Amino acid sequence: MFAIFTTGSKQYKVSQNDVIYTEKLEGSVGDTVEFKDVLAIGAKYGKPYLKGAKVICEIQKQDRAPKIIIIKHRPQKHHTKTQGHRQPYTKLIVKEVIHG
Repeated sequence: MFAIFTTGSKQYKVSQNDVIYTEKLEGSVGDTVEFKDVLAIGAKYGKPYLKGAKVICEIQKQDRAPKIIIIKHRPQKHHTKTQGHRQPYTKLIVKEVIHG
């Protein structure tokens, strides 16, 4: 049985024991997080959300992604700008999908 829920303006399709990476969430390693914005469970859809449905996850890791290098270059102007960015993320494992 799968569930579709939203967090961080993104939608995730998960089943029990799946590992997902989301935008950074509050909490530390070992904490549980409940997502109540469940759009669908199996063939049952909400309008827009299912009432009483929840997805319970456990935080496995709080980290930052590998560095992305951004280079801006203007030819014939002797101008080059280099910038790096590391996006924070939260690694979650799905513990339980509760029907509404």
